[in-house]
Amino acid sequence: MASATSSPAPVVIRISPMAHLAVALFALALLSIVFAGPGWFAVLLLIPIALSVAIARYRTVADRETVTVRTLFGTQKMRWADIEGLRFGRKAWALARKSDGSETTLPAVTFASLPVLTAASGGRVPNPYE
Repeated sequence: MASATSSPAPVVIRISPMAHLAVALFALALLSIVFAGPGWFAVLLLIPIALSVAIARYRTVADRETVTVRTLFGTQKMRWADIEGLRFGRKAWALARKSDGSETTLPAVTFASLPVLTAASGGRVPNPYE
């Protein structure tokens, strides 16, 4: 039985799996180029594979104490205490401004997902909808 002081499960914010559909359509379009061109054009089919791997890997995992950012080639874990705030720039994903002045992109965290992040962070991230 869970106690009242136990932390809730971490929240995982990821790219929608529906993005794989767009990659599949892109791969079909690439097939026309591959079949019409020389044999080495088959290398172009690595592009949709890489895109699908990126969709599967990119995510932000948040709990009461930490935020874990997973990118294509690595993982970075930060404490909420080290994050001064979040901002949205030209990209759709949020940027976390750390106390040392650097910024880290939070994959798949959009303005619409902020209420979920608010709950996971224990209120450290303000809910813009309240």
